[in-house]
Amino acid sequence: QVQVVESGGGLVQPGGSVRLSCTASGRIFSINTMAWYRQAPGNERELVATSTSGGSTNYADSVKGRFTISRDNAKRTVLLQMNSLKPEDTAVYYCLAAVRQTGGSYFLDYWGQGTQVTVSS
Repeated sequence: QVQVVESGGGLVQPGGSVRLSCTASGRIFSINTMAWYRQAPGNERELVATSTSGGSTNYADSVKGRFTISRDNAKRTVLLQMNSLKPEDTAVYYCLAAVRQTGGSYFLDYWGQGTQVTVSS
């Protein structure tokens, strides 16, 4: 089995910063894309940032220049550094890992349980 666990988040003031961390563990042969999504109350889940195993990154327009995704392949960890936070960044943030299990033939998406980020004064 594969587990994806996020940490970080919490309450932060507008203009502040927070760092989220996500680690995948279990019977993992390789990981392709790791990504962060978020979902605010009443909204659909939306893509925030992605990181491929080859080092490519991509960001939603709403977070470009403020958020940075980084990855440690050896530790199977992806980070999301969030700066200049705005109230509209308030959401539950989810980590996604595209994992090929040991003995498996293809990649499957595994989600974390989510971590709350609240931006408020």
